[in-house]
Amino acid sequence: MAVPTTFDQNVTGYSLQHAYWLAKAADLAYKDEATIDQQAHDWGFDTVRHHQTRFTPPFPLQDTQAYTMASDRMIVTAFRGTEPVQIRDWLTDSTTPPWPGPARTGYVHYGFAEALESIFPDVAKAIADLRTEDQSVWFTGHSLGGALAMLVAARLDLEDPRMAADGVYTFGQPRTCDRLLAAAYDKGLKGRTYRFVHGNDIVPELPPEPAFTHVEALRHIDSAGRVKEKAGLVSALTDRAKGLGAAAFSPDGEGLRDHMMRNYLAALEKALA
Repeated sequence: MAVPTTFDQNVTGYSLQHAYWLAKAADLAYKDEATIDQQAHDWGFDTVRHHQTRFTPPFPLQDTQAYTMASDRMIVTAFRGTEPVQIRDWLTDSTTPPWPGPARTGYVHYGFAEALESIFPDVAKAIADLRTEDQSVWFTGHSLGGALAMLVAARLDLEDPRMAADGVYTFGQPRTCDRLLAAAYDKGLKGRTYRFVHGNDIVPELPPEPAFTHVEALRHIDSAGRVKEKAGLVSALTDRAKGLGAAAFSPDGEGLRDHMMRNYLAALEKALA
């Protein structure tokens, strides 16, 4: 394999090359609107819409941001993440009440649900407006953005199956929901969702089990760039990070370093080399 030079807008299933480009799209969500517009056009997407909602204290996030880029063959919505140290306390807060899941199925972490609720109508409208040629639809995001990408896909699949995503690729995604919603998600989107975890990234271990869980289709990237489809492993870091407190989020720690989006991209490039 080799690192592809641009998006393959005709892709229909899983490939590591497509994972790489959706990771690039997730990384682009951290940039300003002008940069996003220019890069999307360079990739062959002629239309871009931006989505943003601002919050006020005490909500732990300042805003929720995403963008949707569309061509006559593909639509991609990428959600921006946030620095893990900004949401550490929120993710580990066991007193936060759960939020009913899509179609009243299971429960979602309150913070994720509130962030999604603020932006979902605009995202759904953009996809409905732009899907004029039966384009494939993809969701992606890193960190918090990965959680929102998964939850948008869950909501569309459960509430409006005609809008179901062709694929969902997330990177460093935290746990988002209970087992009931995860099971419903896996039933509807199995074979279309791929949740990448790099090395000893600590964020996918939050919020803590058993209240919250992950959907299936894990892809674990090790330090050598090998992508393992069946992780079945618990990192040494996770074993050491009892309580998942501040030490696990040390700026020079392995768990935080492996979470950075630039390191996901470097790992995927190594896997494709």
